[in-house]
Amino acid sequence: MSDPTESGFDLEEMDAPAESAPDTTEKTAADLEAVFDVPVRVSVVLGRTRMPVADLLRLDTGSIIELDRQVGEAIEIYVNDRLVARGEIVLVENRLGVTMTEIIKAA
Repeated sequence: MSDPTESGFDLEEMDAPAESAPDTTEKTAADLEAVFDVPVRVSVVLGRTRMPVADLLRLDTGSIIELDRQVGEAIEIYVNDRLVARGEIVLVENRLGVTMTEIIKAA
């Protein structure tokens, strides 16, 4: 084997390559402008239940379906089938709405 100093440099004097610093520039809404018009599906899940088809076929106007949630329990908000938030039902000018109370961080 040859001596490393024969090649004209000393291995101990070499600097490690500089790591690229993470991008710390502030992101703004304007950075996302290209996707502002992309449609997404927003779903609000009040609750769920399971029932036999026979019971489903007997449902009529005024029928009550018991869900797996309690009154006052947070509802789930999905965007394109991904859970993004939890919230509460609110009434706004005779229409139902949702107030977000918790944003779910992406894993």
